[in-house]
Amino acid sequence: MKKHIPVTFSDRFAKGITKFLRWCADNFFAKRYGHRAIVLETVAAVPGMVSGVFMHFKSLRSMQMGYGPKLREMLAEAENERMHLMTFIQIAQPSKFERILVIFAQFIFIFFYSILYILFPRTAHRMTGYFEEEAVISYTEYLALVENGTIENTPAPQLAIDYWDLGEHAKLSDVIIAIRDDEMHHRDTNHKFADENQNQEYTEQLDKKVSEEK
Repeated sequence: MKKHIPVTFSDRFAKGITKFLRWCADNFFAKRYGHRAIVLETVAAVPGMVSGVFMHFKSLRSMQMGYGPKLREMLAEAENERMHLMTFIQIAQPSKFERILVIFAQFIFIFFYSILYILFPRTAHRMTGYFEEEAVISYTEYLALVENGTIENTPAPQLAIDYWDLGEHAKLSDVIIAIRDDEMHHRDTNHKFADENQNQEYTEQLDKKVSEEK
C-alpha cells in the first residue's frame, strides 16, 4: 500500500496528529465501520473546502490565474467526500449522539485546519494526505469484513449507484471499493501539493540566499 514516509518536522507533526485521530476512531468506533465513516467523512470534507476557499482568496489578492486547477481539485475533493457521507448515511443510520458528535468534531476541525492552512499550507496538505492513507486502510479492513461475511453485503444505495455509475445489482462491497479508489486519489493529490509547496519553499529560500550573497 502506497505510503509517504515523514521526512521533515512538519511531516512528523502531520503524521502524529493523524495517528492520534486514528487511535481515537479505533477506540470509539471499533469495528463499526459504517458509523465510523459517517463521522470521519464529515470531517474529511473540510480540508478540500478550506483549501479551495483560501486558494480562491489568494488568487483574488494576487490577481493571478495559476490557482485555478488546484482550486477546482480541492473543491471537487470536498464534494466527493460529501457524497461519501451522504452514501453512508443511507447505509448506517447515525444515532442522535453521533449527529451531535459530527457537529462538535466539524466545528473544532474547521477552526484547527483553517489556522493550520493559513500558517502552514504544506503541513495541512501533508496531513490530509496522511488522513487519506488511513482512510484507505480503514476501507480495506471494512471490505475484508464484508467479503468474508462478517458484515452483510447489502445492496448498494441508489444514490451510490447513480454517483459512481455502478451496476444495477451493485453491493456494499462495490461501494466500498469505489470510495477507497476516491481516497487513494485524494491521498496522492494532497501529497503532491505538499511536495510542490516544499519545493517552492526551498526555491524561494535558495533565491533569497543568492540575493543576499550578491
